[in-house]
Amino acid sequence: MKRTTYYLFFISIFFITNIAKAQELKSPDGNLSLSFSLQNGGIPTYSLKYKNRDVIKPSKLGLELKDNSDVNNDFSDFSVKRTDSRKEKDDKVSLLNGFTVTNTKTTAFDETWKPVWGEVKEIRNHYNELSVTLTQKSTDRSILIRFRLFNDGLGFRYEFPEQKNLTYFVIKEERSQFAMTGDHKAFWIPGDYDTQEYDYTTSKLSEIRGLMSKAITPNSSQTPFSPTGVQTALMMKTDDGLYINLHEAALINYSCMHLNLDDKNMVFESWLTPDAQGYKGYMQAPCNTPWRTIIVSDDAREVLASHITLNLNEPSKIEDTSWIKPVKYIGVWWEMITGKSTWAYTDDVYSVQLGVTDYTKTKPNGKHAANTAHVKEYIDFAALHGFDGVLVEGWNVGWEDWFGNSKDYVFDFVTPYPDFDVKELSAYAKSKGVKIIMHHETSSSVRNYERHLDKAYRFMADNGYNSVKSGYVGNIIPRGEHHYGQWMVNHYQYAFEKAADYKIMVNAHEAVRPTGVCRTWPNLIGNESARGTEYQAFGGSNPDHVTILPFTRLIGGPMDYTPGIFQMDVSKYNPQNNSHVNSTLANQLALYVTMYSPLQMAADIPETYNKHLDAFQFIKDVAVDWDETKILEAEPGDYITIARKAKNAENWFIGSVCDESGRTSNISFDFLDPNKTYIATIYSDAKGAHYKTNPQAYTIRKAVVTSKSKLSQLCAPAGGYAVSVIEADRSQIKGLKNL
Repeated sequence: MKRTTYYLFFISIFFITNIAKAQELKSPDGNLSLSFSLQNGGIPTYSLKYKNRDVIKPSKLGLELKDNSDVNNDFSDFSVKRTDSRKEKDDKVSLLNGFTVTNTKTTAFDETWKPVWGEVKEIRNHYNELSVTLTQKSTDRSILIRFRLFNDGLGFRYEFPEQKNLTYFVIKEERSQFAMTGDHKAFWIPGDYDTQEYDYTTSKLSEIRGLMSKAITPNSSQTPFSPTGVQTALMMKTDDGLYINLHEAALINYSCMHLNLDDKNMVFESWLTPDAQGYKGYMQAPCNTPWRTIIVSDDAREVLASHITLNLNEPSKIEDTSWIKPVKYIGVWWEMITGKSTWAYTDDVYSVQLGVTDYTKTKPNGKHAANTAHVKEYIDFAALHGFDGVLVEGWNVGWEDWFGNSKDYVFDFVTPYPDFDVKELSAYAKSKGVKIIMHHETSSSVRNYERHLDKAYRFMADNGYNSVKSGYVGNIIPRGEHHYGQWMVNHYQYAFEKAADYKIMVNAHEAVRPTGVCRTWPNLIGNESARGTEYQAFGGSNPDHVTILPFTRLIGGPMDYTPGIFQMDVSKYNPQNNSHVNSTLANQLALYVTMYSPLQMAADIPETYNKHLDAFQFIKDVAVDWDETKILEAEPGDYITIARKAKNAENWFIGSVCDESGRTSNISFDFLDPNKTYIATIYSDAKGAHYKTNPQAYTIRKAVVTSKSKLSQLCAPAGGYAVSVIEADRSQIKGLKNL
């Protein structure tokens, strides 16, 4: 690793009284400028400019705390403390105002580090930093606000040093503001404590309130909180062409942040997920909050190329990462999602009691997909086509009454159904050079999962499983907790840290959205945490969904989106399901490049792929780990075109997706080595292709390309194209036309 730390200048000045002069900070390239000052009353305030254009107008910072004066801090003192005016007391103990600046320090930092897996081989972490120590004289307490200004955006967080008068405290609300400069165009989903599985709405900020009720669609667990509340990462575009993204980084031991909009003044304020008692966080100093991030550029491509989220996380805590490897997999999954098959073994049991219910005395329903013979078929298909793994869902007992019953002891994660032979399948997969991927659906009975976690991971290790897909469908147990509260954030952290002890990679579904923690714990190889492909079988997703997700959900980390659906008419699998996948087949291929993940699934069933083996070839060829990434075209909600160079190879892969309007994509191959010649295989929408009426119409053609080549490619509505670019010699290009 190359690493350079240097000081631009160091200021350590102790102030006796408040100062009016603002503290200024510029990004390394000078395009971004931060200003920090105290308003009248000692209120911390910051603002942000990009190329002398306002991005964030003066915005307040601070935290509202719970009054803890009635808490027994002495074990021997059981007297009841009474407070006549709780609101007044809360105001007095809060960290909102009454501050003076008692120290400032400005530094710069520049390093280059190598991720274990990722979109690029190396990442530069280059920023200028301002730390401001604030003292609240009336309470004799201090906090520090740390700002890091990169060339592509800002990160800031609150830090609480060890001190006598601020040790244990409870957060009622964080009051970080983001004051917008106008009524921006926004790409948003409803603020919700329990789900992110919504389609995106594109509207002006002022229109959010009127569109909220329509945007909140049904989910297995959901708790929307405000008619103007939205989730991060929030993507916006100003009328004068600035792209702004609001998110958070390094969410650890803290509640997930949403944003609540004051739509009269166009000011967002942080809104934390509460616990069962309504509080937002329990803190013990010394400690800090997650980073609040603002990515800004006048080029949408630079938003997608930003590494701020990763850079604001700590380096890997796993010393030996040799066992962490990107995975391309298929799965016993889509056939259950569509209703063709079932997770449950029998239809005769309505109430399962683990250890009591005897499945050998029940009648199999004949549609249980996770049976030994069928899983072997998937293993054979994976081995034939060079896939790394096979996910198997529904293998373990308990699926007959797993959902909606607030059931504590719902799964044990180690007991298979009678038709699933763990030992036989483990040996068979090993003989074929394939890994079976474990599935741990918790039904959100988190207490039950934690009591079984060590045993479940040991079972995996003993049977050759090195990765797990976990799920958290339904309302959380302990009851009253939310998917995105501090308690659950700590659980997710505990689960993948414990998994690292067993050298297990984790892909958590329905978990809190990622915030770059995968840098610190790279065995967190994937997450769902958004509306994935499964919703295409639950009525369908908006055609522009995949043109927005990279600007929103993927800002925090890779998504297990599960692309690769070739049969768009779901009724072909299940006559009772009339859903339609709102995508062309070429669009599905492109997702393997545009929707970055080191964990990529070919989500459709083998029988369908066998009908389209020519198109399936791209899924076989495309890499899952990368040395370089070039964002060629990008406009949120409209289109994305990305080129990536495979890890330790000269092969490039290109993906392009668009919304329901269709378009013509124009790209250059100038990212190729000018001294080499390549064969490009172009998988594109055929003439007349349309995501609704003709989604499986595609063409495949080959051409010779060099760094001077250009491509103009028509994309159908909700279509796109995928290209493999493979280095070739003279004999291989004979007879092919130049592009």
